[in-house]
Amino acid sequence: MEKPAVSAVATTTVASRAHGWALRSPDQIAMREKDFGIWHEYNWAQTWDLIEVAAHGLLALGVGVGDRVAIHSEDRPEWVLLDLATVAVRGITVGLYPTNPMAEVEYLLGDCSPKVFFAEDQEQADKVLEVDAVTAASVEKILYVEPRGFADYSDPRLMFWDDFLEMGRAHRAENATAVADLMAAAQPDDIMTLVYTSGTTGPPKGAMLSNTNAEFAIDKIINETSRIPGGEGPGPKDLIVTYLPLCHVAERIFSTWSMVGAGPSLNFAESIDTVTINLREIQPTIFFAVPRIWERLHASVFIRGNDATRFKKLFFSVGLKLAGIIGKDKVANGGNHTARSAVLYAIGNLLVFRAMKERLGLRRCRYSASGAAAIAPEVLQFFMGIGVPVFELYGMTENSAVATCNMAGRIKLGTVGEPYAGIGLRLDETTGEIQTKHEGNFVGYWNKPDKTAETYTDDGWLMTGDVGEWVDGTHIKVIDRIKHIIITSGGKNISPSEIENSLKASPFVKEAMVIGDGRKFLSALIGIEFDTVGNWALQNSLPYTTYRDLSEKPEVTELIQGIVDETNAKFARVENVRKFKLIPKELEHEDGELTATQKLKRSAMMDMFGELVESMYT
Repeated sequence: MEKPAVSAVATTTVASRAHGWALRSPDQIAMREKDFGIWHEYNWAQTWDLIEVAAHGLLALGVGVGDRVAIHSEDRPEWVLLDLATVAVRGITVGLYPTNPMAEVEYLLGDCSPKVFFAEDQEQADKVLEVDAVTAASVEKILYVEPRGFADYSDPRLMFWDDFLEMGRAHRAENATAVADLMAAAQPDDIMTLVYTSGTTGPPKGAMLSNTNAEFAIDKIINETSRIPGGEGPGPKDLIVTYLPLCHVAERIFSTWSMVGAGPSLNFAESIDTVTINLREIQPTIFFAVPRIWERLHASVFIRGNDATRFKKLFFSVGLKLAGIIGKDKVANGGNHTARSAVLYAIGNLLVFRAMKERLGLRRCRYSASGAAAIAPEVLQFFMGIGVPVFELYGMTENSAVATCNMAGRIKLGTVGEPYAGIGLRLDETTGEIQTKHEGNFVGYWNKPDKTAETYTDDGWLMTGDVGEWVDGTHIKVIDRIKHIIITSGGKNISPSEIENSLKASPFVKEAMVIGDGRKFLSALIGIEFDTVGNWALQNSLPYTTYRDLSEKPEVTELIQGIVDETNAKFARVENVRKFKLIPKELEHEDGELTATQKLKRSAMMDMFGELVESMYT
C-alpha cells in the first residue's frame, strides 16, 4: 500500500471526535449497558479515559501504524472502546460477526493478519485458538472480557481485559503523550477499518475505509437534516439503541460514528434477540433497523392483537383499519398528513396508536430508518399509519453506506429516496446499474487489487451491482441485484426481490426465495415466522411440537397459500408464484444458508433444498 500524503492540518478522526466530547461535555452520558438487570452509565470523561487507556494498551502490545486489531464480539462498550482506541493509534479495526463460524474466522485471520484479537468470551476465543498456527501466526495477543471458562487455559497469548487496561495505565504513566502524538499525526487517507462484505456469492472481501470516508459519512448523517421531520439532526439529547453487529458499516454509522459526531447516548441492547424488550425500556429517539427487525416488530403487533381480549381486539381491529387509511393518505402526500389523515390519526392515537408505540418502544422516536436490504412497502405504510414514519435509505459497504435517503415530506414509497447533497449518482445506460462517485467511496479491497479494479469504472465511478431506475426524475428505485435478476425460459426479466418482499410483508412469512431462472414458471421456497404461525396454530387448536412439524401441517400450507394468492394478485401473471414449498427448518448463518447480515445465500439454498425445488418442476 502506498504511504499516504502528509497533511499539514490536523486530521479529524472518530477518535479525535470522542476526545472533543470529553473536553466539552465530560459529564454527558456517552454509553449505557445493562448488566444483571441494572443499567450502568459511562459519561464522556470516563469513556475517553478508557479509550486512551486501551490505546496505550495497544501500544504496549506493539501495535503500530497500519496494524490490524480484530474484534469478535457481540455489541458491548468494549467493542466501541477498542475500536476508537485502535483508530487513535492509527491502527485498523477489523470487525467479525459474533455468529461467524470457525471456518470464516480462519479465513478472515488469514486474509487480514491481525496482531491483536479481541475475543469476547470462551466461545469466541476457542475459534481463534483452533485455527492452525500458520494462519494465526500474526496473532500475538488474544484479549477476552468474560473470564468464565478460562481457568484451565494456558495459551500465553490470552489476556484478560482488565489486565490489558492495567498494562495501558502503566504505559500511559511512562509515555503520557504517545497516544496524543499519534492522533496528531493521523492522515485523511489512513485506513481506519476493514469492513468485510457479507459474501453472498463467494469469500468475504475486506473493504478498506479511510478517515476521509468516515468523515464524509458522519457529515451526511449529522448535517443532512432535511431527511428528519422537524429538521433537527441528532444531538446529545438523543437516545440510540445499539444491537445490530457493529462490524456492519450501517450500524457503525448509526451508533459509534453518530455518537462521536453528534453526541447521542448509545444504549446497548442485551442481545439482538432481546431488542424488542430493550426498546420498550429505552424508548429511543432515533432508531435504525434492517428490514428483518421492522418485519419482526410488525409481526409482534399482530401477535399481541390476536392474544388480546375480545374488547381489546375490537380496538385493535379499528386501529388497523385507521392505520391503513392514514398510511395510504400519507403515502400519496409524500409522507405528510392530509386533512383527513390528521383527524383520523388524532382519533387513532388516542384509541390505540399511543399504546401500540409504547409497546413497540417507539413512542419517543422522532426519526427511524430502514436500510441494508429491501423492505416491503406494506410494512413501511403500516408504520407510517401509526405515526412512526420509517425512512428507507440506500448505500453499501463500498460507499460507506451513503448514497440516497428519503427526505421528510418528500417520501416516495417503494424508492430509496434522493441522493444526498454532494453525491454523484448515475445509472448505466446499458444495464441500469446504480453507480456512485463521492468521498465516501472506499479505498479498495484488502489484498485484492484485481477485485477493486472490477468495482470501479474507467472514469472512477463505483459500480454497486444493483439495478435501479429513476422515479419522477428525483428518487431512485432499486430493482434488484444484477446477479439476482431472473430470466425465464420465455425470456422475461423478473426481479425476485419485489415478489419476495411482498410475501414477507405478511407477519406469517419470515423468509422467501423466488426461483425461476431458465424455468417455465416461478416457484418459491418459503420459511414461516415460527412465533406468529405458532400463535395462529394455538388460536386455531392446531397442536404441534417443532418448527418442522408445524411447517408440515396441511393447515399451515393452506394459510401460506392464501398469502401467495394475495401476493400474486399484485403482480403480472408472468410474475406469479405458481408453486411453493415450505422450508422444513429455520435458516441459520451457522448452517450456511444466511450471511452474517441475514441475507439469503441463494446458491447455498439451492444446494441445501435442491430436491424441494426440483419437486416443483417435475
